[in-house]
Amino acid sequence: MENKKRLAALADIHTRVSDKGHWKDRFAEISDQADVLLICGDLTDTGDEEEADVLAEELRHASIPVIGVLGNHDYEKGRQKLIRQILQDSNMIILDGEAVVIEGIGFSGVKGFGGGFDRYMLSMFGEEAMKDFVQEAVNESLLLDRALSRLEQEYPEVKKIALLHYSPIQETVEGEPLEIYPFLGSSYLAEPLQRRNVTAAFHGHAHVGQFQGATAGGVPVYNVALPVLQAHYDASTYYTVLDV
Repeated sequence: MENKKRLAALADIHTRVSDKGHWKDRFAEISDQADVLLICGDLTDTGDEEEADVLAEELRHASIPVIGVLGNHDYEKGRQKLIRQILQDSNMIILDGEAVVIEGIGFSGVKGFGGGFDRYMLSMFGEEAMKDFVQEAVNESLLLDRALSRLEQEYPEVKKIALLHYSPIQETVEGEPLEIYPFLGSSYLAEPLQRRNVTAAFHGHAHVGQFQGATAGGVPVYNVALPVLQAHYDASTYYTVLDV
């Protein structure tokens, strides 16, 4: 019989300096309920290293592996490298185009970027600023594809899980204003999920989106932003668990 693992996932925790002690019991509880914890971006509220210090201290209460990606809030002050280092020093794995195998499952992750979805995706045409915007989405997609490709080549037997901050599909951002869809994710990110036969993908960022959707090829996608989890389950919920 296949030995399934339990993945706990959440996103958009927006840690503030005033959050000392807020997550320690919750991380301890998650450790009892799951084998691995995924946190999909916006780990800090304003991209400040002091906020990362608070989260790092809270994470000491997690007794299972913790894997994450950074979000746009973590880039706000240009201190994303310092935030990543602080959290990695607390034994959290931050993925940015890398892959790791834990508990027999392969994890790949990138922050992602905007660009819009399906036939309404922005195109690389016109002003240099527009081309640069679209190129960023393409670059993030290529980073994810390379990481997933490495998993395929080195660990062909493992199931693959993708972590993102921005959404790869429109379905899980629906509920947000249409006008901001291009800033919530990009269909470029869905291409490697389908090409590399990913088992499931998790993201955040769209606080008023939908909990679950799928790519055109049927890859399950979960929006685990904290407000979405609380709308989908109840106000006391702060994580979801998926058996893989």
